[in-house]
Amino acid sequence: MPERPSAPAPLTVSAEPSVPPDSVSAKPSAAFAFSPQAARAVLTDEAVAAFREVCAPASRLLHEFGSAEARDVLRGTEVLVTGWGCPPLDAAALAAAPRLKAVVHTAGSVRGVMTGAAWERGIEISSAAAANALPVAEYTVAMILLSGKRVLETARDHRAARTEVDWTLVPRDVGNYRRTVGILSASLIGRRVIELLRPYDVRVLLYDPFVTAAEAAGLGAELVGLDELFARCDTVSVHTPLLPETRGLVGRELIGALRHDAVLINTARGAVVDQDALTEAALAGRIRAVLDVTDPEVLPAEHPLWDCPNVTITPHVAGSQGNEWGRLTDLAVSELRRWAAGEGFAHAVSRERSGLLA
Repeated sequence: MPERPSAPAPLTVSAEPSVPPDSVSAKPSAAFAFSPQAARAVLTDEAVAAFREVCAPASRLLHEFGSAEARDVLRGTEVLVTGWGCPPLDAAALAAAPRLKAVVHTAGSVRGVMTGAAWERGIEISSAAAANALPVAEYTVAMILLSGKRVLETARDHRAARTEVDWTLVPRDVGNYRRTVGILSASLIGRRVIELLRPYDVRVLLYDPFVTAAEAAGLGAELVGLDELFARCDTVSVHTPLLPETRGLVGRELIGALRHDAVLINTARGAVVDQDALTEAALAGRIRAVLDVTDPEVLPAEHPLWDCPNVTITPHVAGSQGNEWGRLTDLAVSELRRWAAGEGFAHAVSRERSGLLA
């Protein structure tokens, strides 16, 4: 028999908010729905206290919606504050939550939370995708600059050689002056990358079939075709969401079009890139790559990319980490305050747009 779902975990909060008792009833009733691990990371005492200023949260954390204890919490909940590991709001969960009107999501993509039943019921949802876009963009810009100057490779070689380096022998194509950077998709993250690149002496090209040349110019980029993006750029950074039509979008032909020693950066989803083609090109020494995502995550221990000297793999760290989780909860508190005041969400997600958030 399947195991019975465990009871919701209690929240540990250092202190109750200092608000008059009669004001508590005016706040919307709320509940937190996270995996226990995500809750420990994101729901600090400070964050919970901030949420309590704008809502009246249940004392228990929900990490499943099927137990009697979870249904008891859901019964009185008007707004769910969700995060990584939140179960989907399916028909059964919605039936247990007759008062539920809105979801405030402290992460980016809402696809794992919202179901067809939730959209059809008219549940409003806000996402912290805009807040999570900034650290991904910062990571991307850092890797563009570091790879342009070959810092990662030079540090590895210097550690091995432990000798003086003759700087006059550095190839003339090393550096970031007038480097051409390609952005694949003007997503929230792609746009932030373009914005953060403005102070640097780089040329930015953009491919996005939904953006006009005038819009691209307004962002600070030149709009080009997909083939041209890969043929002209020294670095291409992938920021497209994973959709049926984008799976394997960066295929063998595009990877083959990259110039020698070009850098491919992927912080989107591993399956957007044909990993076999990428592996062949990297192992042949044709291109370099910075991969914060792979397909699958994590790569098998014997995968050749682990030992490829011109490939840097990080464990999906570009998104919010450590103190950056505070930016997510700050945005979520702001959104909940707006919603409770009847102003609506500033970062509302529509059903049509929900699939575009990474």
